[in-house]
Amino acid sequence: MQNSTLTDGAVEQVDVAIIGAGPAGAAAAAWLAREGLRVRVLEQSTFPRFSIGESLLPQCMQYLQECGLLAAAQAGGFQYKDGAAFCWRNESAAVLFTEKFSAGPGTTWQVPRADFDQRLIEGAQALGAEVLFGCKVTGFVADAKQPRISLITAEGEAQQLQARFVLDASGYGRVLARLTGLACDSVLESRCALFMHVEDRIDSLDYDRNKILIGIHPQLPGVWYWLIPFSDGRASVGVVGDRATLEQAGQDDAERLWAMLRQEPRYAELLKNAVQVRDTGRLEGYSAAVKQLHGPGFALLGNAGEFLDPVFSSGVTIALHSGWLAAPLVQRQLRGEAVDWQSEFELPLRAGVDTFREFVLAWYDGRLPRIIFNERQPERIRGMISAVLAGYAWDTDNPLVAASRRRLDALAESSTDSRFDLAAGEC
Repeated sequence: MQNSTLTDGAVEQVDVAIIGAGPAGAAAAAWLAREGLRVRVLEQSTFPRFSIGESLLPQCMQYLQECGLLAAAQAGGFQYKDGAAFCWRNESAAVLFTEKFSAGPGTTWQVPRADFDQRLIEGAQALGAEVLFGCKVTGFVADAKQPRISLITAEGEAQQLQARFVLDASGYGRVLARLTGLACDSVLESRCALFMHVEDRIDSLDYDRNKILIGIHPQLPGVWYWLIPFSDGRASVGVVGDRATLEQAGQDDAERLWAMLRQEPRYAELLKNAVQVRDTGRLEGYSAAVKQLHGPGFALLGNAGEFLDPVFSSGVTIALHSGWLAAPLVQRQLRGEAVDWQSEFELPLRAGVDTFREFVLAWYDGRLPRIIFNERQPERIRGMISAVLAGYAWDTDNPLVAASRRRLDALAESSTDSRFDLAAGEC
């Protein structure tokens, strides 16, 4: 992918500088560039590059459409996805996104992120965004009107870039959260994920490639698995648990991951012929938070602000939602309008993140598995659960969004199956 180059001069001026070329950065860049603003995206890596988080949620499709990136993504021919399947011992359950409570798209894709992210940033470039790859942001001066970024280019040259507004979409790098002192600890427990890509060679007739498969360890309720199939016969496979438990399973991460997979009957059967095609990766201590999502002349998008947990694939949805929410506010501010970033960005964005967090907490303490595996759950309740798991965590018409904790408590209490009480206290 071609680099845009900085022109000569001590300090270059742009309308909007965006740190990071992942989904949040691409969405915001596409929206703003389409409106005629000069947008410069600063990306430390060189695309395409591997990233974890390959299962999208249907709500993403709306944001891709509204940011002008849906056609670019559709050209990837990605794996169709219409829901999530769950397994535990001999039990199984499915959540169908097409039967959700909320209005909006009910299907999406499972995507190798290297390809998906590259298509999105190329779509943003096609709309006029400039992208500088291989550069590292080393400093930042916050200012309500003229924030400034210090960076080192791929060629090792120190540069200064002055913008009228800065968006941080740096993901796990969390550049501005670190440089401005906004980073803080998450309320979620620190966990570890081991993952790989495989040529899955699944031959089971009852396996549905149109759904992510989420499994719970048969004896360790705090340990869960994912299986995300791709359209080319490969799949992303991973296990999440506390570090000590995973490290007891083998001598190295590859051995640990395969050993843990063999302990779950459904995964052991499905992956019996699988061949690993990417080295085992590890991500730990990934849950992160910030004191505030905005400051003088800047705002934090997606994982650069807060990341919860991979269990419900909310990361890309939150990233795209944040870019879609922030871009029009940036445009308004640069036009001279007054923008209240607290009430128009921070609070609305956090509302959906808070909903996802309640579902994550309910997953680890056993309330949500108890609800999902309840075969007598009313259809309307299933539709509400489906809507949140499909990404519609901002739809306050959904009672499970409007009062997540209280209603999840009530649903768990009304579910007669008490097997998942074993998970209590894991969070």
